[in-house]
Amino acid sequence: MKTQAGAPEVFLSFLRLGLTSFGGPVAHLSYFRAEFVGRRKWLDEAAYADLISLCQFLPGPASSQIAIALGYFRAGYAGGLAAWLGFTLPSAVAMVAFAYGVGQMGDLSHVAWLHGLKIVAVAVVAQAVRAMAQRLCPDRIRAALALAAAALMLAFPTAGGQIGVLVAGGLIGWAFLPAEADLRAIAMPAPSQAAGVAAGVAFVVLLFGLPLLADATSNHALALFSAFYRAGSLVFGGGHVVLPLLQQAVVPPGWIGNDAFLAGYGAAQAVPGPLFTFAAYLGAAMRPTPNGGVGALIALIAIYLPSFLLLIAALPFWGVLRQRAAAQAALKGVNAAVVGLLLAALCTPVWTSAIFTPADFGLALAAFLLLTFWQIPPWLVVIFGALGAEILARL
Repeated sequence: MKTQAGAPEVFLSFLRLGLTSFGGPVAHLSYFRAEFVGRRKWLDEAAYADLISLCQFLPGPASSQIAIALGYFRAGYAGGLAAWLGFTLPSAVAMVAFAYGVGQMGDLSHVAWLHGLKIVAVAVVAQAVRAMAQRLCPDRIRAALALAAAALMLAFPTAGGQIGVLVAGGLIGWAFLPAEADLRAIAMPAPSQAAGVAAGVAFVVLLFGLPLLADATSNHALALFSAFYRAGSLVFGGGHVVLPLLQQAVVPPGWIGNDAFLAGYGAAQAVPGPLFTFAAYLGAAMRPTPNGGVGALIALIAIYLPSFLLLIAALPFWGVLRQRAAAQAALKGVNAAVVGLLLAALCTPVWTSAIFTPADFGLALAAFLLLTFWQIPPWLVVIFGALGAEILARL
């Protein structure tokens, strides 16, 4: 781990990704891999895959948790905060602006350049699946495990199914793969175990204590913080799972109308960065005070705080497990299952939400070739995809 003097570097790196990372959580993981494993070499492929495995098991937004962890690895706690701020700020600002009236621009779902960004996401994810499969599925057992995981996820596309596939992958790896600890592949910085225990206790206390305190005081700011903290604590399986939790938290009490809720959720699909910044829109647009910028800040901090606490709690003990031979064998199976999850996500929703015509497929293939064989930076390929989609729409 580097010193906290690296936090500005972390912030600028993730700010650029926050401005350009379209395509949802799976695409975010691909962008992170290209930037921090491939180009910057902040960590190796195996450590990155293990980090994905850890964050898949934790509740909360996996891509944001991985961003926080990458920042922490680079520059300590300040780096983790800088990574979250850089990655989250662009879309949060956009969602607050939408809450103040950007919705007058109309429906953005059929804008050609936005469709081009979704097509680029197909290429980015395909490149990541290819690279990770080469590294993490080098034998028949792991290749078969990855394909089986993909098939199961396509058949049972639920959060419970995702967790079940990862658990099954770990059990298969533990039973059938060589039990060898790889010390070179498990060197990930982590907080102290005392800090991990303290963070875990704080997570549980806040989860159960905030609702009691909010009910006792009838303070809306506290109730707002409690509702969004609870949503961030209970989301398994990706950002979209937060939709029913937040809707139940803010619509029935009358904090925001259902039409406004759904309009904001639709706008969240059209901005880069994490989907959880939908919370900033809700905090800004709701009727009771605090709302506006203050409400957005409260909601945003509350929904992400569980991710910080859970990462601090899990990382110290995750490192101990990863150094055990049996745990390493299990992690080999989990990592192969992660490849399967990414492959399933490439099929749906990444492919199915972007590729509709032969022209779409051609543009995606061109972007894949630029990324994989020409080694063009992803942000340039994003521009290429947006411009290409605009040109195709005018033909």
